[in-house]
Amino acid sequence: MADIATLLEVGGPVAALGGGAAYARAKHPAAYWSTVGLPVSTVRLLSSYGSVMEACGLTVAPSRLRVLAVKATTRREVRPVPPRRGIIRPTSTGLRLRLRLAPGQEPADVAASAERLRHAWGVHGVYVTTLKPGVVELRVVGYDVLRRVRMPHKVVGGFLKVPVALREDATQFVRDYRTIPHQLTLGATLSGKSMYLRHLIAGLARQHVALVGIDCKRGVELAPFASRLSALATDPEQAADLLPVLVEEMEDRYDLIKARQGMARSTPDEEITSDIWGLPEHERPVPIVLFVDEVAELFLVATKKDEQRRDEMVTQLIRLAQLGRAAGIYLEVCGQRFGAELGKGATMLRAQLTGRVCHRVNDEASAKMALGDIAPKAVLAACAIAPERPGLAVAGDTSGGWSRIRTPYLSLGDAAETCRDSAHMVPDLPALKRFQP
Repeated sequence: MADIATLLEVGGPVAALGGGAAYARAKHPAAYWSTVGLPVSTVRLLSSYGSVMEACGLTVAPSRLRVLAVKATTRREVRPVPPRRGIIRPTSTGLRLRLRLAPGQEPADVAASAERLRHAWGVHGVYVTTLKPGVVELRVVGYDVLRRVRMPHKVVGGFLKVPVALREDATQFVRDYRTIPHQLTLGATLSGKSMYLRHLIAGLARQHVALVGIDCKRGVELAPFASRLSALATDPEQAADLLPVLVEEMEDRYDLIKARQGMARSTPDEEITSDIWGLPEHERPVPIVLFVDEVAELFLVATKKDEQRRDEMVTQLIRLAQLGRAAGIYLEVCGQRFGAELGKGATMLRAQLTGRVCHRVNDEASAKMALGDIAPKAVLAACAIAPERPGLAVAGDTSGGWSRIRTPYLSLGDAAETCRDSAHMVPDLPALKRFQP
């Protein structure tokens, strides 16, 4: 009887502690990581660092001086030298660690071993970033941060920068229009594409930017944000009237830039510009962001007359994509599919859209349309997105880099309220007055 009482006294708290840890790991992974995962992973990393690096092939032969010093002072075996480890810095989602590479190593060697390091240290993911020549940073993520998205408290933003999603390495995915002026966003129904667009509009609504929308679904996606829009077209006929006005606005801005370039020879070099950002602030026109939802609707035709209108609209979109950046006009093109089968000009327009975001799609061909020409390895990742995870997407650009991202939930009412609160920030653009909703 005494043995049973002792077993209950000792085993009861242990079982409760183990059960609580398992519950926290499943339901509250952030709390579990801070209390249990971080200490355990840190001890595991420190105790096995040398052997893990050697097993992953990330060690080099020691220098002659090191060999002589070890032999002269101890009788220990001379082991291969791993990269020099920096201080471990814990974070709310994992930890960060800097490595100084040994002579003869390169960052690609560490990146190739990231999956093996993940399994060796028992963490969710290991991501490698090059900081400077010879120094890389390991970003260790302790749990799946995309399962329940929580954006970092420290927001990385700025003018024409919108933190719209969270990457799988727990960093923010920022839509920067100055760096990537035009973007294509694809996704099937209920994939989270509308949520992504909602975050972009709500983020830009608080900035001194003109927002223009083309929503051929009779405005059901963009109409709730009408109070902040400078123009809105809800069918192809209205879009056919709006696009020439935007092209004319772009040409007027180029005339302004050319007038600024016609300066005297004594003008300092820093005052000569080739885009609106080099103009003095009091002369600089307000940037324009054009949102095109369901772009395929602009390409579909039923009659010969519609075909002529389609060709004109596509030509104007291509001109805006090719020339709009310098004039401060940026494109955000969304749809379910976007390929050559849409008709003449579709492939040419897609080639001008530097950024690519692909949510869950219905077939592999759609993923190839978005990512196949810039990051072929990302196509398989896009095809593996499950329907149970709306908002999950693969983001890439023409540099070939890509990553998984997920947009946090934002209700339509909250986004619309943000636009209503920012209605006073709608800029005065006389050319768009007749299109203002």
